[in-house]
Amino acid sequence: MRCPHCGNFDDKVIESRTLANGESIRRRRECLGCGYRFTSYERIEEKQFMVVKRDGRRQPFDRKKLEHGIERALEKRPVSMMTVENIVNEIEDLAVMAGKQAHEISTRQLGELVLEKLSAVDKVAYIRFASVYRHFENMEEFIAEVNKVGGEHGGDQ
Repeated sequence: MRCPHCGNFDDKVIESRTLANGESIRRRRECLGCGYRFTSYERIEEKQFMVVKRDGRRQPFDRKKLEHGIERALEKRPVSMMTVENIVNEIEDLAVMAGKQAHEISTRQLGELVLEKLSAVDKVAYIRFASVYRHFENMEEFIAEVNKVGGEHGGDQ
């Protein structure tokens, strides 16, 4: 596999981990040329997993779009990129399992998975994501959401 840092094709696998009940493998690799460590994934190619939008349109699941939304919510928060990657991996695994039969998941279900994970990691990121995802109509809805999150853990963030 080509190193994303130096372009070398020689690497070694440091660790392999099975994900999504054996349907994918995450491999940590180290470039033998420059020592850079990176992650690769192997998945069984099958019917494309789709996301059902609110208006009924379907589009392919886009891991990058999910990752971008989570990164935006966590912008300038004390959360590592490894944590972001783990959150995205967990959400992707949960989404695939939730939509296993139909090979699709609704944006509502996907959004709730993201909110659940963000709530456990960072309350500010949770509120940021919720404000975009839930389309608050007025300040009262926003304040109610903040109070709900603050009340869950005594307002620790």
